[in-house]
Amino acid sequence: MRLLVTGGAGFIGSEFVRGWLRSDPAAHVTVLDALTYSGVEHNLASVAHRPGFRFVRGDVCDPDVVDQVTAGQDAVVHFAAESHVDRSIEGAGPFVRTNVVGTQVLLDAAVRHRVGRFVQVSTDEVYGSIGEGSWTEEWPLAPSSPYSATKSAADLLALAYHRTHGLDVVITRCTNNYGPHQFPEKVIPLFITHLIDGRAVPLYGDGRHIRDWLYVSDHCRGIELALRGGRPGEVYHIGGGTEVSNHELTGLLLDAVGAGWDRVTRVADRKGHDLRYSLDDSKIREQLGYAPQVPFAVGLAATVDWYRENRRWWEPLKAGAERV
Repeated sequence: MRLLVTGGAGFIGSEFVRGWLRSDPAAHVTVLDALTYSGVEHNLASVAHRPGFRFVRGDVCDPDVVDQVTAGQDAVVHFAAESHVDRSIEGAGPFVRTNVVGTQVLLDAAVRHRVGRFVQVSTDEVYGSIGEGSWTEEWPLAPSSPYSATKSAADLLALAYHRTHGLDVVITRCTNNYGPHQFPEKVIPLFITHLIDGRAVPLYGDGRHIRDWLYVSDHCRGIELALRGGRPGEVYHIGGGTEVSNHELTGLLLDAVGAGWDRVTRVADRKGHDLRYSLDDSKIREQLGYAPQVPFAVGLAATVDWYRENRRWWEPLKAGAERV
């Protein structure tokens, strides 16, 4: 299979590429990534020597570049996105451009070149917030932030191209990811690196917001199952099965680095902050055999250890992000 992976130098995309090439060293993978602030080409260093690997630095919104890299591909896995909610609140323009226009440009190329399968990688945030129970794949979209609104738009575009053009589209929606190589603006690496440096960590509001945590390799395993066996036009939820409040998460991270609650600064809650996300992932479990393999305690400990051991990776990224 010839595979195009957009956003393949990012946190989740690079994990997917590394895993795909580990399982099939002879595979042909083209990564398209603009290497904006959160894209790190070094994330792909361990597979860059593979004969079937090709890296193209380019913008998913550039029709000429996208046309060139899409030609001859059997499948597309579309990770490329602006994804940080706080940044989307400060300015939605880049999110609309990359997440909506970029997806449209890629879908057009996929139709033009008769790509066999298009996997749209999305998020549970498209549903808004849920007090009790869990969302199924048929739940109406009700995004709360500019970020989640643009992901909702991208999902709807992908489904429209399936219905209008017959493009073989599959959508995956995941819960909160964590693990090595995550850009240090997201909560788990932000807190870990702050605490390692002796700094205080910012906890939104009363910390009662609840998220289901999914180790990045489990997420990528679910994406691969959807890529290989998902039904055209279907949405699949990928969950971790571990719901934790932000307050509980903060306590776990404090314990992991031997810090106390005096290192926590309460900050004003985020605008439109969703209280709880929860996906019902029984569909992908029953139809495709998915099950998360990394327990949260094990994955969190491994993540803390990775950031302890890889300061040279995250320190310059964090410094750059804080200057933006």
